[in-house]
Amino acid sequence: MTRRSGKRAAPVTVIGSANIDYLVRVESAPAPGQTVLAGGLRKAPGGKGANQAVAAARLGGTVAFVGCVGDDDDGAMLLRELRAEGVDSADVEIISRQNTGLAIVAVDRFGENSIIVVPGANFALTETRVARVVRRAEPESLVVLQAEIDPRIIRTAVRTAGQIGARAVLNLAPFVRLPSEVLAVCDPLVVNESEASALLEAPVDSVDAARKGAEKLRRAVRSVVITLGAQGAVWADADGGGTVVAPVPAEVVDTTGAGDAFVGALAVRLAQGAALADAVELGVAAGTFAVTREGAQSSYAMAADLTAVGAPRLSG
Repeated sequence: MTRRSGKRAAPVTVIGSANIDYLVRVESAPAPGQTVLAGGLRKAPGGKGANQAVAAARLGGTVAFVGCVGDDDDGAMLLRELRAEGVDSADVEIISRQNTGLAIVAVDRFGENSIIVVPGANFALTETRVARVVRRAEPESLVVLQAEIDPRIIRTAVRTAGQIGARAVLNLAPFVRLPSEVLAVCDPLVVNESEASALLEAPVDSVDAARKGAEKLRRAVRSVVITLGAQGAVWADADGGGTVVAPVPAEVVDTTGAGDAFVGALAVRLAQGAALADAVELGVAAGTFAVTREGAQSSYAMAADLTAVGAPRLSG
């Protein structure tokens, strides 16, 4: 696929989770039966869906978010933050008698994180509402999903996107089993090493293994991306495949939400009509930028930030 010429970028609809992150700094994550002291606690907007929406909006995407929050202070905070970032939140439903989703994120001295998610209102999203929203989307738009929501929602959204001619981008995180006919529509399916390993039922523990895994997964999906953290990402589609090496960050501060930064940037670039290789390159740059800053949404780049570090230039 080549970049759109003389056309505006396609809109991006992100369907997924919105959480409040409770971030704690620890020397190391606790082992079973162990208690550790945290160096601090910070509350911030998160959730894989909201994260990806914000990451895409910061890079100039026309982004709408579809999800649910509770009728509480946390939900009100999430809605304020989405609107402040330029994300259309008209299709975020406020659910009474439900708590807003939350995540407890422990970040160790190396910047690596361990996360526990309590879905809360995120699981109140219904198939009927999601199908209605996706049917309103433009045929060339992108529908972006993750797996912190009920798997039935993913199935409905992907199938409906396929019916109207929209492009379904699925970040299968955390990993859940989905029917093969749902995966077949994904363009791309985005997974990390552990999620790819679960799909393939074989270890994906090196760049070479990821390349071979991407080739195998490509037979079941329209295109695939396997992210490899500090090693970058590999991709495969109908035109071939390749590897994008990640630049070395000056310092790894916090890896929380870096994968979501990748997906948001990837979606923006695809919405402009870029080839998958180009979109993956921008995604790797966005993910690398994110790990040099604390938190999830607070760490995401603006377009000028990525241009400054040599990433592909975003079109208007």
